[in-house]
Amino acid sequence: MTRLPEQAVDAARAEIVRVGTSLFDRGYVHASAGNISARLDGGHLITPTDAALGFLSPERLALVDADGTQLAGDRASKTLTLHRRIYEADPSARFVVHTHSTHLVALTLAGVWSEDDVLPPITPYYVMKVGHVPLVPYHRPGDPRVADLVAGHIARRAAESTPIRAVLLDRLGPVVWGPDAASALAVLEELEETARLWLLTERRPEPLPGPALDELKATFGASW
Repeated sequence: MTRLPEQAVDAARAEIVRVGTSLFDRGYVHASAGNISARLDGGHLITPTDAALGFLSPERLALVDADGTQLAGDRASKTLTLHRRIYEADPSARFVVHTHSTHLVALTLAGVWSEDDVLPPITPYYVMKVGHVPLVPYHRPGDPRVADLVAGHIARRAAESTPIRAVLLDRLGPVVWGPDAASALAVLEELEETARLWLLTERRPEPLPGPALDELKATFGASW
């Protein structure tokens, strides 16, 4: 049986529990909606199916090896395939978060800005911290076809030198990732806040003009 380094597994368990509690306390997740995972050397750690993210138990998190075979914990989230494909498609990703954040789900119901960019670049921090976010058409929760669609978006944007950090699942909310938990959460928080602003202003603000976007790319290396 594959054995992963216990110290790394314990640290990842603690981080996932911390993030889940933080997301719940701040209203980013509710009930058993959403999931969190961390990449390990030789495997992954992911929240169990139907787990309440605000009340996670470290020992019940699902530990799987590089092939997706479960080694410990409760049954892995039904989105395991999606998380694994994100890690495969983006080697820099070490932490993935999926929530059903209120304003982002509402955005899909009200209508996104475009399928390639669910929100316009209305603030500099959205451009700098989030970047392009494509819409993934509705599929039932856990549908493995979503993994192929997301991996395709990651590959296409990487080829265009505009790598993405998030996608928005129609009616199901955002999936964000980064090299660590703090980076992934920063994307989620800025993405949700921009959706809230866009909806509160009845989707009237004009995007930042081209020269302003060029300045952000030149000054901050924004991926836009």
